[in-house]
Amino acid sequence: MTGARRERLYEELSMASRRYMASYVLFNQAVADHLGLHPTDVQCLSLLTAAPEPLTVKQIAGLTGLTTGSATRLVDRLERGGYVVRAPDRQDRRRVLVTPVPGRVARVTTLWDDLGASWQALYDEHTEEELEVITRHMRRAEDLSHVQMERLRSMPKPE
Repeated sequence: MTGARRERLYEELSMASRRYMASYVLFNQAVADHLGLHPTDVQCLSLLTAAPEPLTVKQIAGLTGLTTGSATRLVDRLERGGYVVRAPDRQDRRRVLVTPVPGRVARVTTLWDDLGASWQALYDEHTEEELEVITRHMRRAEDLSHVQMERLRSMPKPE
């Protein structure tokens, strides 16, 4: 691939990526508005239901990039809404685990399932090899996002 073509593709990818991220943030806001939740709460529920086991508030803070204080307030909101419960960790009674409430989370899951059919149709347009590339890219982008969040937290804020 020529340098000029690669540069053009990088530019196109950059613009497409910016539009994709903005559209996803706005889509997440629309989902949250529909459910009467905060957008970060919706994403936290997504992370909690994707986790193989209950998480601590500290783990939630790490996954979301929030401070532990902000993550605690997020969990407080979800608990008040009946979406999660806190329970002592049976292995370490000093820790408190946050667990999704299946019946209440079903409200969110039902909406995701309804909207998910369109996403599935989009994925059906790709070969298995393309799906592997997309999945690999998303995993690497997620890892990079966490690195960049840490970097942002360590940088001085603009005046």
